[in-house]
Amino acid sequence: MVLNTICCFYEIYWLNLLPVALIIIYLAFASVDTLLLVIVFFTPLSINLTDPDIRLGLSLPTEPLMIGVMLLFFFKILYEGKYDTRILRHPVTIALLINLIWIFITCLTSEMPVISFKFLLARLWFVTCFYFLAVQVFQKKQNIRRFALLYIFPLLIVIAYTLYNHAEFGFREDPAHWVMAPFFNDHTAYGAILAMFFPLIVSFVFNKSLTPSMRVMAVIFFGVFTVALIFSYTRAAWVSLIVAFALWLIYFLRIRLRTLVIGAAAIGILLSMMWGDLLMKLEKNRQDSSSNLTEHVQSISNISTDASNLERINRWNSAMRMFYQRPVFGWGPGTYSFQYAPFQLSSEKTIISTNAGNKGNAHSEYIGPLCESGALGALSFIGILICTIWTGSRLYYSLPKGDLRSTTLAVLLGLVTYIVHGGLNNFLDTDKASVPFWGFIAILVAADIYHKKETEGKALSENPATE
Repeated sequence: MVLNTICCFYEIYWLNLLPVALIIIYLAFASVDTLLLVIVFFTPLSINLTDPDIRLGLSLPTEPLMIGVMLLFFFKILYEGKYDTRILRHPVTIALLINLIWIFITCLTSEMPVISFKFLLARLWFVTCFYFLAVQVFQKKQNIRRFALLYIFPLLIVIAYTLYNHAEFGFREDPAHWVMAPFFNDHTAYGAILAMFFPLIVSFVFNKSLTPSMRVMAVIFFGVFTVALIFSYTRAAWVSLIVAFALWLIYFLRIRLRTLVIGAAAIGILLSMMWGDLLMKLEKNRQDSSSNLTEHVQSISNISTDASNLERINRWNSAMRMFYQRPVFGWGPGTYSFQYAPFQLSSEKTIISTNAGNKGNAHSEYIGPLCESGALGALSFIGILICTIWTGSRLYYSLPKGDLRSTTLAVLLGLVTYIVHGGLNNFLDTDKASVPFWGFIAILVAADIYHKKETEGKALSENPATE
């Protein structure tokens, strides 16, 4: 206390953080589960600090905490020499490890190895904390709901802050791009996260195991999230929720896979036959982004004048040219924004195009890895998604009706919103998206490994006639 008083007199305030640091150190050794949930709580409220000189961005306070948890996790594994082999043998884990190994290989062949290894390290602390460790944390079923609520509550604070700022500008479309700063750097990331948690909010509304007061609170949350989604002006988030609803209908109606394949093939054939006419209609659409919600929806298909849509096409075409030049190893993980400028065509540039590498990346979770890590980089990431959807679908059809089944379905639908959104944007290099993305996958794997047999056994004991 005396030392801190002297430091404060000389305007040195860092020592005030010592109690917080001691609490974090205590949690790291005494209850890493609690520390992980603390990180979840601070994720929506974290602020990204970027140093352009060293090309490094770090979200505070979450990412330094993740780095510490990751190091402790590795130390624990090395010290004890064991980890649950059921997790290691799971198809999702195998796909994830293949993806990480290939990212490491392409870091060695990268055009900018330092940038690529920074990318790999960031991916490691995300998947270590919120997949490999989180699967074990979710062995306790109550931690699944805690994870969701500890992200949702601070996100409500961000929503209130955003709507308050937005109201001062009459909820117009232009301010919607930045009124959530400094918590989110872009309205598309904000909308993507809102969409991810929307199915969980809906599941809470219809969850009969919750108390009436909790369900009333869930209805209020539903209203707040709906308003926030509308005024986020994030078209990709709206589309992703429509797809998630369509998938829910498929599960609810129990439509067979064969029917879906035949239907998809028929739609594909029709689209190929009508592609020329469709393209002409899209090119005639000149409705730009607007504060009018109807006009804003119409602008989704505008590939003639809407700068946002045209810039995406510019980024995708640049990425494909990069891929054609280096199809096997790519240019290196995380390097797209620094390398794509020479691959732009003057005819495809827009009023928001840049050569500085300071306005986003490839705007796709699939095309980005394609040019940065080659074909196997993109395929290995898609493999993770396929294994995850297969696991979630299998859980939905095999679990008895109840809380776990509805939760896993809501988590799966939340992931689907991001999978759809990932076709138009990519945010997995940020803590805001990575924590729920890998956390949701961990929930499905934990339910598959730890809770599936337990729930099925409970259902059989309650209904012995079904044995």
